[in-house]
Amino acid sequence: MKVLVACEESQAITKEFRELGHEAYSCDLLPCSGGHPEWHIQGDALKEAYSPRDHNFLRKYDLMIAHPPCTFLAVSGNRWLYNKDGSRNEERWENRKKALFFVKQLMDAPIKHIAVENPISVISSQIRKPNQIVQPYMFGDKASKQTCLWTKNLPLLEPTDIVDKGDFFEWTDKNGKKKRQAQWYMDALSKAKTPEERRTLRSKTFPGMAKAIATQYSEYIINLNQQ
Repeated sequence: MKVLVACEESQAITKEFRELGHEAYSCDLLPCSGGHPEWHIQGDALKEAYSPRDHNFLRKYDLMIAHPPCTFLAVSGNRWLYNKDGSRNEERWENRKKALFFVKQLMDAPIKHIAVENPISVISSQIRKPNQIVQPYMFGDKASKQTCLWTKNLPLLEPTDIVDKGDFFEWTDKNGKKKRQAQWYMDALSKAKTPEERRTLRSKTFPGMAKAIATQYSEYIINLNQQ
């Protein structure tokens, strides 16, 4: 089976598909950090997704898993849509518009089976509701990170190993409002030295979820093709 993992430089999911014997490729504007450049396409994920045939004129991909950047999509970024004086941050609004257009293009790619992954975001209100919301702790990783999946011709993921939700960090902000965040997330922010590192650590794909995506989606497609 041929798999495209769009907007992935870590190769976390790509490697899980490769472990199962599938021809999987990560694709990102950045070089890969997963150690397998031979499985990485450094370039435009949309261009790759919309390339319908390979050099033998066969359909290029059976499945695409896409991780569009959440910088301008996550609802946690809504506070940046307005300036301190209450006026609209037009640049931020324009970036969100472009990000949503990118997501819609991924969803509409000419690939039979598609899963688009993102945290809680405006995709739900501006395009459509997700087919499923999953958490790392449903797949053996003691951590909380709400992950939405917008799918096409794919089943719901089944939990593989439900464990503890992980530790949380609680604090009170300067306005006296109580805040709560997953400890893994706070640890990641403290380790990051640049905005780029923060984005990379925030978008971490947990190993249990990566394995479940690769195993369950590939089994479904293989069984479907054998009918």
